[in-house]
Amino acid sequence: MIGDMPYSYCQLTPTDAPLLKRLLAMFGEAFEDVPTYQDAVPGDEYLAALLAKPHFIALAATSGDEVVGGLAAYVLDKFERDRREIYIYDLAVARAHRRQGIATALIKRLVDIARERRAYVIFVQADSGDEPAITLYESMGTKEDVHHFDIAVPR
Repeated sequence: MIGDMPYSYCQLTPTDAPLLKRLLAMFGEAFEDVPTYQDAVPGDEYLAALLAKPHFIALAATSGDEVVGGLAAYVLDKFERDRREIYIYDLAVARAHRRQGIATALIKRLVDIARERRAYVIFVQADSGDEPAITLYESMGTKEDVHHFDIAVPR
């Protein structure tokens, strides 16, 4: 909490498309990549449909009307067993609100959702050199040494 600003946390529902748009704007600023998150923002109908899908989870942290943090995650149904994994695709906190426990609180809320959905693990990747993210994830889970590859899809 900064000063007397309490934080609220919520899981977004199909009626929260405007809130998801504000979360996208916060991601763009936090990741210093506004074009990716703001140049082609989907419409409310698309976002509401996405939020209605059981495999997509969006959580927002707010202070008053301001979105100060959030995460987007995907539920992956496994084929080798009747179980799920959850992948944190994006997690960010606005610069002015970092080091206040917001990211930890968001992940803990995701753990509760994972339990409800019978997921056995939540996984996330961190970029090399992103020490704050690496430190956070190491405090909550087990580090694995893996490689990430992007395979282009020709148009």
